[in-house]
Formats: sequence, structure tokens, C-alpha cells
Amino acid sequence: MTRVTHSDVPEPPRAGMFSNARVIGNQFFLSGMHAGTPSGPIGGSDTYEQAKEAFRRVAALCEACGAGVDDIVTLRIYVTDVADKAAVGRARGEVFTGNLPCSTLLEVCALVEPGLTVEIEAQGFIPTVR
Repeated sequence: MTRVTHSDVPEPPRAGMFSNARVIGNQFFLSGMHAGTPSGPIGGSDTYEQAKEAFRRVAALCEACGAGVDDIVTLRIYVTDVADKAAVGRARGEVFTGNLPCSTLLEVCALVEPGLTVEIEAQGFIPTVR
């Protein structure tokens, strides 16, 4: 198992908490990505902007793992208000085309930091040939 990082994706707030990305064989696993920063969420309270940032982080980590967003097989999307599903869907549509990943969207009562409205987990396979 290999831990993977990307310079454009913030690491966990404390060392030893968890990994943002792991590669096991030809599979990659991404922890939930969100728009959080020490000064508040990128995009403020705008779920669309937060989702764009979360997907940007997902794409960066996919790349660091040797894959791309087209190699994602499964997404789990957590929102604090299911009414925001259209905003998340809009951001998602800017990332994925063609064969879309399997996906689950769940409403949760809160995310890890105040103000966060969306968090996205992903897993997939690293292609042997591009």
C-alpha cells in the first residue's frame, strides 16, 4: 500500500490522522475531499463553488495516483442539504463525461468543519495503458 499526496491538496490537519489517498495494487482510494481551509470554505456558503473545489481536489489526487477522473468507478457524495443536489450535479457535470462512475448522494447533518456543505469520496482503478 502506498500513501499518495499532491501539493495542491491540503494534508490532514494533524499528522497520523488519515491519508488523503492510497494506492493498493491497481486501485486507488480517496478520502472525502471538501473545500475546507483554515480560513473557511473555498466558495463560502455556495455549494456549487464548494463542489467545484472538492472535485478539483479529487482530480488532483487521481492524477497523483496515476489515474484520471475517467478512472473513478465509485463516488460517494455527502451534502448537508439534499436540496443542493442540483448544484453538486452541475459541478459534477463539468468533471465527468462518457462512462460515468457509480454514485451515491447522501444528506448528512454536518461535515467535519462549520460551513462545509459537500464532501466527495472516490475510488477507482489505475489504467495499465493510456
